[in-house]
Amino acid sequence: MEIKTMPVGMIGTNCYILSKDQHALIVDPGGDAEKIIQYIEGNGLTPLGILLTHAHFDHIGGLEAVRNKFQVNVYIHQAEQSWLTDPMLNGSHKLMGGEITATEAEITLEEGELTIGEFHFTVAHTPGHSPGSMSFIFTDSKQVFSGDALFNQGIGRTDLPGGDLPTLEHSITRKLYQLDDEYRVYPGHGPSTTIGFEKVNNPFFRG
Repeated sequence: MEIKTMPVGMIGTNCYILSKDQHALIVDPGGDAEKIIQYIEGNGLTPLGILLTHAHFDHIGGLEAVRNKFQVNVYIHQAEQSWLTDPMLNGSHKLMGGEITATEAEITLEEGELTIGEFHFTVAHTPGHSPGSMSFIFTDSKQVFSGDALFNQGIGRTDLPGGDLPTLEHSITRKLYQLDDEYRVYPGHGPSTTIGFEKVNNPFFRG
C-alpha cells in the first residue's frame, strides 16, 4: 500500500491518500480540495471512500468538494455524524473565512474489521480528543492512522467540546500502545512516528 501525505488547509492537517492497484482511500480531506483531486486524477487513481478520523473543521474542509467530485461514500463514527452539518460542533463557527459544513456521512462506523475494495483494516474507537475519534489500523503493513489522538511526541488537545484527558489516556495506552512497537503512526498533524518510539519518548503518556 502506498501512502501519500498531503498537508492541507489553514493549519496543515495531514490528508492521507492510500493507494493499491490504482484504487484509493482518502483519509481526512481537511482542505485544499483541488490539490487532493489533482493528485488523485494525476496518478490515475479511483477513490473507493473517504475515512474521517473525526469531524473537526480542519479535517473536513475539503470533504464536500472531494466527495462530490468522486461520488464516494464517507465513513465516520456515529457520535460525530451531526458535527458535519453543524458549525458549532465542528468548530468552524469561529473561523474568519466562514463556516464549514458538509452533508451527513453515508456510513457510520463501529469498532471492528472493515473491508473496502482491496483495503482491509481494523477500525478502533479512540475518543478523548473528540467523542467520535477513530483510528484505522492496517495489520498487514503495520500502519495506523491515529487522527488527533496520538502525535509524534504529543497528543491531541482535550479542551474542546467533548474532549476528555482521562478518556484520551485510555485510548492511547489501552488501544494504540497495545499495537506492536514497529507500527508506524500517521497522525492528523506533523510527522509520522512509531508506537515503540512514543511509548518511550512521548512526554504525555509512556507505555
